[in-house]
Amino acid sequence: MALRIRSHPPLFVVRRGSIPSLSWRRCLSSECLCLYPSATASFFPTPRSSPPTPFPVRCVQAPAVVNLAPGTPIRQTSILVVGATGTLGRQIVRRALDEGYDVRCLVRPRPAPADFLRDWGATVVNADLSKPETIPATLVGIHTVIDCSTGRPEEPIKTVDWEGKVALIQCAKAMGIQKFVFYSIHNCDKHPEVPLMEIKNCTEKFLKDSGLNHVIIRLCGFMQGLIGQYAVPILEEQSVWGTDAPTRIAYMDTQDIARLTFIALRKENLSGKLLTFAGPRAWTTQEVITLCERLAGQDANVTTVPVSVLRLTRQLTRFFQWTNDVADRLAFSEVLTSDTVFSAPMAETYELLGVDAKDIVSLEKYLQDYFTNILKKLKDIKAQSKQGDFYI
Repeated sequence: MALRIRSHPPLFVVRRGSIPSLSWRRCLSSECLCLYPSATASFFPTPRSSPPTPFPVRCVQAPAVVNLAPGTPIRQTSILVVGATGTLGRQIVRRALDEGYDVRCLVRPRPAPADFLRDWGATVVNADLSKPETIPATLVGIHTVIDCSTGRPEEPIKTVDWEGKVALIQCAKAMGIQKFVFYSIHNCDKHPEVPLMEIKNCTEKFLKDSGLNHVIIRLCGFMQGLIGQYAVPILEEQSVWGTDAPTRIAYMDTQDIARLTFIALRKENLSGKLLTFAGPRAWTTQEVITLCERLAGQDANVTTVPVSVLRLTRQLTRFFQWTNDVADRLAFSEVLTSDTVFSAPMAETYELLGVDAKDIVSLEKYLQDYFTNILKKLKDIKAQSKQGDFYI
């Protein structure tokens, strides 16, 4: 029997002006989020004369799984990756495909299509977390959602990282998604003065209260981000920007994060757990720069920005509405001055996952492999250039 999909109002409406302050409990109230019966209307049609009426959703009272109608069972291998084109998202997609999962990628409509995801074997669907009405269709036939998404630098932080995530979680609950993986930030509960960290903390609580079967993974930092920030500028003899902050970060390879994620996903005893993934060692900015200098075989042109300057800049940008987003992102300067260590003991996590700590890539090994490969390529290019000059 053919299934007819009708057009209905958006599944969720997030009334942006109705949330005066950030609160996951406030978002559970009927004043902030309303559910339209659009997802179920295709299965249980209502007369055309009676328009759909919104009714409040309280996640803590919702059932764990909704069996909408008999039909083809949803495969446990069907997953949706949100934020699939990002640094972490693309590694999640690659790992999932390598392990035999059926991968669907939620990607924003963009001028340059994410063809590389299709080339790998994934299915790409266009949707936008800032437009909740585009979300439900992407969840049809999905067993597990892995959310790696984050807002673009030019966007207000709340648009995707709060309002979009709330809509995604509510949609997932309404459509019977059976597992939800959410990536957060280590120590986000200790820094409410930083908007993004406050949002991550509130989203964690919102997800817990939703009743969804979930796993929350807090991350410290990506090794891949250090390539563009330090390694490439040093090789190109450009300025490297750093701070005088004592903050230490235990960077982790996103390939290791992806591998550990799928191990956690397969372990039912980790449902509802909060895990923290951290690299073998925590590094300061200066230590990372020194390591890159040694591996590159050349000194870096380091421009040090005092944290006090960042704090002053943040204070100034808060005076103007059009620079509020800049101020929110500079709020990390408060963390830099707090002598925070973004790291966590991993022995218990390794034991839970059945992973050997020796299999986790260290920052030294990661950067050494990068510099070895890139310097070899540069040497080959130089040799080819000289050979070409000879024949000319």
